[in-house]
Amino acid sequence: MIPGFSDHTTPTLACSIGGDGPPLLLLHGFPQTRAMWAHIAPALAETHSVICPDLPGYGASAKPPDPAAYSFRAMAREMTALMDSLGHETFHLAGHDRGARVAHRLALDNPDRVQSLTLMDIIPTHTLLSDLRWQVAKSYYHWFFLAQPAPFPERMIAADPDAYYESCLLGWGGARLTDFDADQLARYRAAWRDPDTIRGMCNDYRATLSHDMADDSADADARITCPALILYGETGAMARHYDVSATWAPKCAHMQAQPIPGGHFFPDTAPAQTLAALSGFLHE
Repeated sequence: MIPGFSDHTTPTLACSIGGDGPPLLLLHGFPQTRAMWAHIAPALAETHSVICPDLPGYGASAKPPDPAAYSFRAMAREMTALMDSLGHETFHLAGHDRGARVAHRLALDNPDRVQSLTLMDIIPTHTLLSDLRWQVAKSYYHWFFLAQPAPFPERMIAADPDAYYESCLLGWGGARLTDFDADQLARYRAAWRDPDTIRGMCNDYRATLSHDMADDSADADARITCPALILYGETGAMARHYDVSATWAPKCAHMQAQPIPGGHFFPDTAPAQTLAALSGFLHE
Protein backbone atom coordinates (compact mmCIF):
# COMPACT_ATOMS: atom_id res chain seq x y z
CA MET A 1 0.00 0.00 0.00
CA ILE A 2 2.81 2.43 0.96
CA PRO A 3 6.39 1.58 -0.09
CA GLY A 4 8.50 0.36 2.80
CA PHE A 5 5.60 0.36 5.26
CA SER A 6 4.04 -2.63 7.02
CA ASP A 7 0.30 -3.18 7.13
CA HIS A 8 -1.41 -3.25 10.51
CA THR A 9 -5.03 -3.95 11.42
CA THR A 10 -7.16 -3.40 14.49
CA PRO A 11 -10.72 -4.73 14.83
CA THR A 12 -11.98 -1.64 12.99
CA LEU A 13 -9.10 0.04 11.15
CA ALA A 14 -6.57 -0.90 8.49
CA CYS A 15 -3.39 1.13 8.42
CA SER A 16 0.18 1.25 7.18
CA ILE A 17 3.05 2.02 9.55
CA GLY A 18 6.66 2.92 8.84
CA GLY A 19 9.67 4.78 10.16
CA ASP A 20 10.99 5.65 13.56
CA GLY A 21 10.88 8.81 15.64
CA PRO A 22 8.12 11.12 16.90
CA PRO A 23 4.70 9.72 15.93
CA LEU A 24 2.84 11.33 13.02
CA LEU A 25 -0.73 10.38 12.12
CA LEU A 26 -1.76 11.06 8.49
CA LEU A 27 -5.47 11.05 7.55
CA HIS A 28 -6.61 10.88 3.92
CA GLY A 29 -9.75 12.39 2.42
CA PHE A 30 -12.66 11.59 0.09
CA PRO A 31 -12.84 9.58 -2.15
CA GLN A 32 -9.41 8.11 -1.46
CA THR A 33 -7.61 5.69 0.83
CA ARG A 34 -4.36 5.71 2.76
CA ALA A 35 -2.63 5.08 -0.59
CA MET A 36 -2.88 8.86 -0.98
CA TRP A 37 0.28 9.17 1.12
CA ALA A 38 2.40 6.81 -1.01
CA HIS A 39 4.72 9.58 -2.28
CA ILE A 40 4.77 11.56 0.97
CA ALA A 41 4.83 9.13 3.90
CA PRO A 42 8.09 7.29 3.04
CA ALA A 43 10.09 10.54 3.18
CA LEU A 44 8.43 11.56 6.45
CA ALA A 45 9.28 8.12 7.84
CA GLU A 46 12.97 9.02 7.68
CA THR A 47 12.44 11.18 10.78
CA HIS A 48 9.04 10.11 12.19
CA SER A 49 6.99 7.05 13.06
CA VAL A 50 4.27 7.49 10.45
CA ILE A 51 0.82 5.94 10.82
CA CYS A 52 -1.56 6.05 7.82
CA PRO A 53 -5.01 4.53 8.47
CA ASP A 54 -7.97 4.17 6.17
CA LEU A 55 -10.78 6.24 7.65
CA PRO A 56 -13.86 4.30 8.82
CA GLY A 57 -15.96 3.45 5.78
CA TYR A 58 -13.01 3.84 3.42
CA GLY A 59 -10.49 1.41 1.95
CA ALA A 60 -10.00 -1.71 4.05
CA SER A 61 -11.34 -0.28 7.33
CA ALA A 62 -14.64 -1.37 8.85
CA LYS A 63 -17.83 0.09 7.39
CA PRO A 64 -20.45 0.26 10.16
CA PRO A 65 -24.06 0.76 9.01
CA ASP A 66 -24.94 3.57 11.44
CA PRO A 67 -24.14 7.06 10.12
CA ALA A 68 -23.40 8.17 13.70
CA ALA A 69 -20.19 6.12 13.51
CA TYR A 70 -18.94 8.53 10.84
CA SER A 71 -19.23 11.78 12.75
CA PHE A 72 -15.91 13.57 12.98
CA ARG A 73 -16.03 13.08 16.74
CA ALA A 74 -16.62 9.33 16.44
CA MET A 75 -13.88 8.96 13.83
CA ALA A 76 -11.51 11.05 15.98
CA ARG A 77 -12.13 8.61 18.83
CA GLU A 78 -11.21 5.76 16.50
CA MET A 79 -7.95 7.53 15.72
CA THR A 80 -7.05 8.17 19.36
CA ALA A 81 -7.83 4.53 20.12
CA LEU A 82 -5.50 3.51 17.29
CA MET A 83 -2.71 5.67 18.67
CA ASP A 84 -3.36 4.27 22.16
CA SER A 85 -3.00 0.75 20.80
CA LEU A 86 0.36 1.70 19.28
CA GLY A 87 1.58 3.26 22.52
CA HIS A 88 1.54 6.90 21.35
CA GLU A 89 0.22 9.23 24.04
CA THR A 90 1.00 12.38 22.02
CA PHE A 91 1.55 12.78 18.30
CA HIS A 92 1.71 15.11 15.33
CA LEU A 93 -1.40 15.10 13.15
CA ALA A 94 -2.07 15.98 9.51
CA GLY A 95 -5.13 15.46 7.36
CA HIS A 96 -6.53 16.28 3.95
CA ASP A 97 -10.20 16.91 3.12
CA ARG A 98 -12.38 14.65 5.33
CA GLY A 99 -9.26 13.54 7.16
CA ALA A 100 -8.54 17.19 7.95
CA ARG A 101 -12.01 17.59 9.43
CA VAL A 102 -11.47 14.53 11.61
CA ALA A 103 -8.09 15.98 12.60
CA HIS A 104 -9.65 19.33 13.51
CA ARG A 105 -12.19 17.63 15.76
CA LEU A 106 -9.52 15.41 17.32
CA ALA A 107 -7.39 18.46 18.16
CA LEU A 108 -10.36 20.25 19.75
CA ASP A 109 -11.42 17.24 21.81
CA ASN A 110 -7.89 16.16 22.79
CA PRO A 111 -5.70 19.28 22.94
CA ASP A 112 -3.25 17.59 25.31
CA ARG A 113 -2.48 14.85 22.79
CA VAL A 114 -1.81 16.76 19.56
CA GLN A 115 1.68 18.26 19.26
CA SER A 116 1.04 19.95 15.92
CA LEU A 117 -1.82 20.04 13.44
CA THR A 118 -1.72 20.36 9.64
CA LEU A 119 -5.02 20.88 7.82
CA MET A 120 -5.09 20.56 4.03
CA ASP A 121 -7.59 22.38 1.80
CA ILE A 122 -10.56 22.84 4.07
CA ILE A 123 -12.26 25.76 5.71
CA PRO A 124 -14.03 25.14 9.03
CA THR A 125 -17.13 22.97 8.61
CA HIS A 126 -19.29 25.41 10.56
CA THR A 127 -18.11 28.30 8.37
CA LEU A 128 -18.80 26.48 5.13
CA LEU A 129 -22.30 25.32 6.09
CA SER A 130 -23.49 28.38 7.99
CA ASP A 131 -22.37 30.81 5.26
CA LEU A 132 -22.91 28.66 2.18
CA ARG A 133 -22.44 30.57 -1.04
CA TRP A 134 -24.05 29.44 -4.26
CA GLN A 135 -20.67 29.27 -6.00
CA VAL A 136 -19.40 26.91 -3.30
CA ALA A 137 -22.59 24.86 -3.36
CA LYS A 138 -22.11 24.41 -7.11
CA SER A 139 -18.63 23.00 -6.57
CA TYR A 140 -19.40 21.12 -3.35
CA TYR A 141 -22.89 19.83 -4.23
CA HIS A 142 -21.70 16.34 -3.25
CA TRP A 143 -22.01 17.28 0.45
CA PHE A 144 -25.79 17.30 -0.03
CA PHE A 145 -26.13 14.60 -2.68
CA LEU A 146 -24.21 12.02 -0.63
CA ALA A 147 -26.15 12.97 2.51
CA GLN A 148 -29.51 12.00 0.99
CA PRO A 149 -31.28 9.02 2.62
CA ALA A 150 -30.13 5.55 1.60
CA PRO A 151 -30.19 3.97 -0.85
CA PHE A 152 -30.71 6.83 -3.31
CA PRO A 153 -27.12 8.09 -3.74
CA GLU A 154 -25.68 4.58 -3.37
CA ARG A 155 -27.75 3.31 -6.30
CA MET A 156 -26.91 6.29 -8.47
CA ILE A 157 -23.17 5.95 -7.82
CA ALA A 158 -23.14 2.15 -8.17
CA ALA A 159 -24.27 2.48 -11.78
CA ASP A 160 -20.76 3.73 -12.63
CA PRO A 161 -18.49 4.34 -9.59
CA ASP A 162 -15.47 5.26 -11.69
CA ALA A 163 -17.36 7.95 -13.57
CA TYR A 164 -18.76 9.48 -10.40
CA TYR A 165 -15.67 9.48 -8.23
CA GLU A 166 -13.37 10.50 -11.06
CA SER A 167 -15.63 13.50 -11.61
CA CYS A 168 -14.82 14.41 -8.00
CA LEU A 169 -11.08 14.01 -8.55
CA LEU A 170 -11.25 16.20 -11.64
CA GLY A 171 -13.28 18.94 -9.97
CA TRP A 172 -12.40 21.36 -7.18
CA GLY A 173 -9.34 22.67 -8.97
CA GLY A 174 -9.19 21.37 -12.54
CA ALA A 175 -6.95 18.31 -12.24
CA ARG A 176 -6.58 15.70 -14.99
CA LEU A 177 -6.50 11.94 -14.45
CA THR A 178 -2.94 11.92 -15.74
CA ASP A 179 -2.00 14.10 -12.75
CA PHE A 180 -2.67 11.13 -10.46
CA ASP A 181 -0.21 8.29 -9.93
CA ALA A 182 -1.52 5.26 -11.85
CA ASP A 183 -1.00 2.84 -8.96
CA GLN A 184 -2.70 5.12 -6.45
CA LEU A 185 -5.59 5.67 -8.84
CA ALA A 186 -5.97 1.90 -9.26
CA ARG A 187 -6.17 1.50 -5.48
CA TYR A 188 -8.81 4.22 -5.23
CA ARG A 189 -10.87 2.55 -7.94
CA ALA A 190 -10.63 -0.86 -6.29
CA ALA A 191 -11.93 0.65 -3.04
CA TRP A 192 -14.76 2.76 -4.40
CA ARG A 193 -16.14 -0.05 -6.56
CA ASP A 194 -17.09 -1.86 -3.33
CA PRO A 195 -20.78 -1.21 -2.52
CA ASP A 196 -19.97 -1.14 1.20
CA THR A 197 -17.40 1.60 0.61
CA ILE A 198 -19.92 3.60 -1.42
CA ARG A 199 -22.33 3.31 1.51
CA GLY A 200 -19.61 4.19 4.00
CA MET A 201 -18.62 7.34 2.14
CA CYS A 202 -22.27 8.40 1.89
CA ASN A 203 -22.65 7.85 5.63
CA ASP A 204 -19.62 10.07 6.20
CA TYR A 205 -21.50 12.96 4.60
CA ARG A 206 -24.82 12.06 6.22
CA ALA A 207 -23.10 12.37 9.59
CA THR A 208 -21.95 15.89 8.77
CA LEU A 209 -25.52 17.15 8.58
CA SER A 210 -26.92 14.99 11.38
CA HIS A 211 -24.04 15.26 13.88
CA ASP A 212 -21.03 17.36 12.88
CA MET A 213 -22.84 20.65 12.31
CA ALA A 214 -24.26 20.53 15.83
CA ASP A 215 -20.88 19.63 17.32
CA ASP A 216 -19.11 22.38 15.40
CA SER A 217 -21.81 24.94 16.24
CA ALA A 218 -21.29 24.20 19.93
CA ASP A 219 -17.55 24.71 19.48
CA ALA A 220 -17.73 27.63 17.06
CA ASP A 221 -15.47 29.75 19.28
CA ALA A 222 -13.05 26.96 20.22
CA ARG A 223 -9.39 27.43 19.32
CA ILE A 224 -6.69 24.98 18.31
CA THR A 225 -3.97 25.40 20.94
CA CYS A 226 -1.07 23.57 19.28
CA PRO A 227 0.96 24.99 16.37
CA ALA A 228 -1.15 24.75 13.20
CA LEU A 229 -0.27 24.74 9.50
CA ILE A 230 -2.99 25.48 6.96
CA LEU A 231 -2.22 24.28 3.43
CA TYR A 232 -4.55 24.93 0.52
CA GLY A 233 -4.63 24.40 -3.23
CA GLU A 234 -3.62 27.60 -4.99
CA THR A 235 -6.23 27.11 -7.74
CA GLY A 236 -8.76 25.04 -5.77
CA ALA A 237 -12.38 25.85 -5.02
CA MET A 238 -11.65 26.90 -1.44
CA ALA A 239 -8.98 29.40 -2.49
CA ARG A 240 -11.25 30.79 -5.22
CA HIS A 241 -14.16 31.46 -2.89
CA TYR A 242 -12.55 32.14 0.50
CA ASP A 243 -9.55 33.69 2.13
CA VAL A 244 -8.63 30.29 3.55
CA SER A 245 -6.12 31.51 6.12
CA ALA A 246 -8.57 34.17 7.35
CA THR A 247 -11.23 31.53 8.05
CA TRP A 248 -8.77 29.71 10.33
CA ALA A 249 -7.01 32.60 12.03
CA PRO A 250 -9.66 33.08 14.77
CA LYS A 251 -9.66 29.34 15.43
CA CYS A 252 -5.91 28.89 15.96
CA ALA A 253 -3.66 30.14 18.72
CA HIS A 254 -0.51 29.70 16.60
CA MET A 255 -1.05 29.46 12.84
CA GLN A 256 0.80 29.71 9.57
CA ALA A 257 -0.66 29.19 6.11
CA GLN A 258 0.74 28.36 2.68
CA PRO A 259 -0.70 27.73 -0.80
CA ILE A 260 0.40 24.64 -2.72
CA PRO A 261 0.34 24.57 -6.54
CA GLY A 262 -2.76 22.88 -7.91
CA GLY A 263 -6.31 22.30 -6.84
CA HIS A 264 -7.96 20.41 -4.03
CA PHE A 265 -6.03 17.16 -4.52
CA PHE A 266 -2.55 18.65 -4.28
CA PRO A 267 -1.21 15.82 -2.05
CA ASP A 268 -1.74 13.60 -5.13
CA THR A 269 -0.84 16.05 -7.86
CA ALA A 270 1.96 17.97 -6.10
CA PRO A 271 3.39 15.52 -3.55
CA ALA A 272 6.89 17.04 -3.53
CA GLN A 273 5.60 20.51 -2.67
CA THR A 274 3.21 19.08 -0.09
CA LEU A 275 6.03 17.09 1.49
CA ALA A 276 8.32 20.12 1.59
CA ALA A 277 5.71 22.26 3.36
CA LEU A 278 4.75 19.57 5.87
CA SER A 279 8.33 18.49 6.57
CA GLY A 280 9.47 22.07 7.06
CA PHE A 281 6.68 22.66 9.58
CA LEU A 282 7.41 19.46 11.50
CA HIS A 283 11.07 20.35 11.80
CA GLU A 284 10.63 23.93 13.03
